[in-house]
Amino acid sequence: MSTLWRSLSLRLGLAFAVTGALLLGIIGIYLYQSLEREIAWRDDQALLGRLERVQLLLENSPDLNAPTDRPELYANMLGNTQHFLWVQDGDGRTLVSINPADLAAPQLPATPEPRFHQDPADTYRLVIQRVNINQRPLTLIAGYLLADREQMLAAYRSNLIAVLGAGSVLVFLLGFWISQRGLRPLRRLAQQAAAIDSEHLHLRLHTASQSSELDMLVHSFNLALAKLETGFEQLSRFSGDLAHEMRTPLNNLIGQTQQALSRPRSAEEYEQLFESNLEEFERLARMIDSLLFLARCVQPGQSLELQSTDLHAITARLCEYFEGMAEDQQLTLANHCSGQLVVEPDMLTRALANLIANAVRHAEPGSTITIASREAPTHVHINVQNQGASVDAEHLPRLFERFYRADPSRSQPGDSGGLGLSIVEAIMQLHGGSASVANVADGVQFELHFPRSTDTQGT
Repeated sequence: MSTLWRSLSLRLGLAFAVTGALLLGIIGIYLYQSLEREIAWRDDQALLGRLERVQLLLENSPDLNAPTDRPELYANMLGNTQHFLWVQDGDGRTLVSINPADLAAPQLPATPEPRFHQDPADTYRLVIQRVNINQRPLTLIAGYLLADREQMLAAYRSNLIAVLGAGSVLVFLLGFWISQRGLRPLRRLAQQAAAIDSEHLHLRLHTASQSSELDMLVHSFNLALAKLETGFEQLSRFSGDLAHEMRTPLNNLIGQTQQALSRPRSAEEYEQLFESNLEEFERLARMIDSLLFLARCVQPGQSLELQSTDLHAITARLCEYFEGMAEDQQLTLANHCSGQLVVEPDMLTRALANLIANAVRHAEPGSTITIASREAPTHVHINVQNQGASVDAEHLPRLFERFYRADPSRSQPGDSGGLGLSIVEAIMQLHGGSASVANVADGVQFELHFPRSTDTQGT
């Protein structure tokens, strides 16, 4: 039963039925009350007309005792057994009594104007009026029994209830059928979604419906699938790249150790082995440290300790740090940064250090590496530009992916393990900004885009 109640078609059908029942009920009540008022008004008008006819008949009678002698005239005028008539003189003596139901004559005060009265038990309704005919006061009482009217209204109520019930059932069936047809595209979408798994993330939902609501749902779901597919592909590549990157130093360690153990070695040879192994251990340590940093960066709710930072000072310290490496390749570091930026200084330092190290690694010997900043209405931009070979256009969109290298060589001495640019992008995302790369006239330029809203944040 709980499964059946969860059916959206059933719920919609019941909602249509309840709505239809309420609407039909309101209309039925209105029509019933209107009919009741109309019948009552017409019966009252008939009673008034009957008084007028009786009064006219009495006025045209030559003898005021005639009503007592010929009551059949008034009985014929009434026409059925549900009506009654009394004509009384001033002393209360009944001159005419047409009373098929044997009702007791009501003792009511008469007025010159017609006065309506209804029995408290709703047995009859009457009108009473005092008139003067040929200088003789008379009281006219005309009425009718309410039984026929109540029977007719009861039959009408029964018909209304029957129509209400049949209409509610019909509205429920129509609503259920309409909802079944209306929800058919959703069922097709559910079938399509059920076919999507880790091996078919390329599939997308599609519908032939012209409904804008379904189009919005399909568009949003397909966008989510596209992001999921991209993330899954990146995760798959990351797993393969991580295995490859860790396998290389491990194979080096295993191979060198096996070779050293193959025969006795001198102390100097063991020392060289340990130095080589230490380099591989340090490489693995840097890789693990970078992976842990990236894992912390993508955690939700990661907080930053923001503070106002002097861009020129922080860049000057980095230029001093990389000065020896730059001199080895006959490079010059030019610091053109200025102004203040509210960021986390350690993360900004790490991002710029990765970009400068990457620039030193790929710059042409004898060239200049420029670190500069510029302010825009909405952002503060920091760029690192080196002179050298440009990057192929096919590699540019993927340079910030983990372990991705434009150079097909997977292992280069002194490199960042393929995670340096990924760390830069993660740092920028934490600050609400972004990173970009582009080929320029004489080299490659990396640029960090910090939103100016960051400047207003405090620590």
